[in-house]
Amino acid sequence: MMNPAQQQKLPVADYLRGEDGAECRHEYIDGEVYVMTGASRAHGLILGNLHARVHERARGKKCQLFINDMKVRLQIAGQDIFYYPDLLLTCDPNDRETYYCTAPCLIIEVLSDSTERIDRREKLLAYQTIPSLQAYWLVAQNQRRVEIYRRRDQWRPDIFTSGEVALDCLDGTLSMDAIYEDVIDDHGH
Repeated sequence: MMNPAQQQKLPVADYLRGEDGAECRHEYIDGEVYVMTGASRAHGLILGNLHARVHERARGKKCQLFINDMKVRLQIAGQDIFYYPDLLLTCDPNDRETYYCTAPCLIIEVLSDSTERIDRREKLLAYQTIPSLQAYWLVAQNQRRVEIYRRRDQWRPDIFTSGEVALDCLDGTLSMDAIYEDVIDDHGH
């Protein structure tokens, strides 16, 4: 039996080739791949609401918005890392690789039981290393709650349960009602 140090790491080019047209998605951390799980109805509805509302505001600003299938590439301590954020907004005209982005200004993750720990710790720390990133959102799916971590606030969270949320990069706002439309009523159901 081989120990992990003896196993071959998957080269980035092979990973990217394998993801092109794959039936399921995989995140990549320093040569290791991890399968992505499916999402709930609430997750899908929230993500659809976010995409529709953010896309409206991104139009005409030369920004590109991606839902689920665009990777973000990071390089931390000599390691290549690829994550699939739920929503990724890039406004950098030079950030136009075919299969991944390197300069997003906004990343949004809709929390689920299987990903919340990673989204809150590993990804929060990793995403802070992206110089272009202005904000990272964690959106709950079982209650009206959005946590926003912003570079300008030294990555301390602001928590929203009602009202309007500032859309970093786009000079606009988004209402909590719009985010949770058709998902959670005023009683949390």
